[in-house]
Amino acid sequence: MKKILFVCVENSCRSQMAEAFAKIYGKDVIKSYSAGSRASGKVNKKAIKSMLEVGYDLDDHKSKFLDNIPDIEYDFAITMGCGDECPNVVAKQRQDWAIPDPKNMNEQDFNKVRDLIKEKVLLLMETLVKSN
Repeated sequence: MKKILFVCVENSCRSQMAEAFAKIYGKDVIKSYSAGSRASGKVNKKAIKSMLEVGYDLDDHKSKFLDNIPDIEYDFAITMGCGDECPNVVAKQRQDWAIPDPKNMNEQDFNKVRDLIKEKVLLLMETLVKSN
């Protein structure tokens, strides 16, 4: 089972949604985690609402600092486009998805970012399935 870490600054929107989609679509292939370099301590209410619209409840997720995730080697460390380098995270591969921060976006644009994250997670799952 591959271990994937999704990282953004606050761990309140993008990385939370990516972790959720990975849990939905990759539950038999991966173990997903998310964290933030400057975690906000809470999941953004817009992210919770947006993910509920696609059938996933983020309400039980917690915003976590990088120090609060397992100290393991990840197969992938994926940053969301916020420039975080994850210097204290050991990973075999790194990717930056260059996803805009939806925090201050209206609902329609926020959902477009959610859908972009879903597409990228699905592509990642496809890649992982082919490599096994």
